[in-house]
Amino acid sequence: MATIDRRTEDLLRELAPQVLGVLARRFGDFAAAEDAVQEALLAATAQWPDEGVPTNPRGWLIQVGYRRMIELVRAETARRGREELVARREPDDRRAAPAADEQLLAERDDTLILLFLCCHPALSATSAIALTLRAVGGLSTAEIAHAFLVPEATMAQRISRAKQRIRDSGLPFRMPDDADRGQRLAAVRHVLYLILTEGHTSSAGPELRRVDLSAEAIRLTRALHERLPDDSETAGLLALMLLTEARSPARTGPSGELISLAEQDRSRWDATAIAEGVALVTHALPRGPVGPYQLQAAIAALHDEAPSAERTDWPQILALYEVLERQSGSPVVALNRAVATAMVHGPEAGLAALAGLADDPRLAGHHRLHAARAHLYEMAGERDRAVADYRAAAGRTNSLPEQRYLTMRAARLATVETAPNDE
Repeated sequence: MATIDRRTEDLLRELAPQVLGVLARRFGDFAAAEDAVQEALLAATAQWPDEGVPTNPRGWLIQVGYRRMIELVRAETARRGREELVARREPDDRRAAPAADEQLLAERDDTLILLFLCCHPALSATSAIALTLRAVGGLSTAEIAHAFLVPEATMAQRISRAKQRIRDSGLPFRMPDDADRGQRLAAVRHVLYLILTEGHTSSAGPELRRVDLSAEAIRLTRALHERLPDDSETAGLLALMLLTEARSPARTGPSGELISLAEQDRSRWDATAIAEGVALVTHALPRGPVGPYQLQAAIAALHDEAPSAERTDWPQILALYEVLERQSGSPVVALNRAVATAMVHGPEAGLAALAGLADDPRLAGHHRLHAARAHLYEMAGERDRAVADYRAAAGRTNSLPEQRYLTMRAARLATVETAPNDE
């Protein structure tokens, strides 16, 4: 059997959520529709390399998935003996197949509905992310398991439980109503943000980032923004993603080593992504209530537009972090605000701001607290304390690039401290 090429593989990944949306809308069974889509994709990978990609690949996949769904309905009907299920779901012999096909093949994008369904508030953030990547992002279970550093069987069970919870919830396949949409939209944005966060800086493993996760987060957020162009927080989220990922080409060196923001070659940043992100956040800020994603995008824009680290507008960044901290109450935001305080008012002021975070249980054992404190101790010239905190931070992260970076910072400071005096 011939091997499917990368272009066709990308096409199947793009079409999978569209086909899933069509089948879930038609039959009202998300889990069964997902199984049918997988069988259609398997059929495509087996047949298309030899027979060629059909003229209408989306329609081909829908037809195969539709037949599989009919088989599932018939099997369920026979098992349970529910003749009324046949009358309700299965087209009878008098209905012309072309008419049914025409309804199914109608160009309609159900991806946004799928996104809202996968981000149901009843699911944990981890389950929602996994299900979103599986159903909407088109990633395989193995790829998602790799991203989360868990066995494929474990991830398969997690996704299965998430689909079962959605099935048990009895949610219809449609956009949430006005009363529920705000909460669900917030959940959708949060899941997309978490996907981007994990893709930008992997929480564990040998690679600093997962390009596939970042790309999926941006693709899905762009689709959400296109459907909800007047939602300023969605625009802010897309801007934040673009502005953050624009720096990625300069974040690592030739051997994959982490390069800090201050030391990056800014000529390698993606100027097109920066321009788009800045335009998005500039347009979004005046249009409505300013939310946390818009504020974070505005901060990212200030970093990206600065010609050098030394000419960064830290006073404005500090002011934005103060607003963001009042909105979110997040200890991570407070951590970043303390660093910005140090850049404006000196390392002692930043360390004083950090002191109040040491007892926050949400940061207990988090490597970022130690890393931030080490950086400020280094700024203050307190090398011994900086070395101790860099080493503590290195011991608390599971990301190998971060471990190496923090360990090297500690080693460099320790070497300077113990170097013999040449005078």
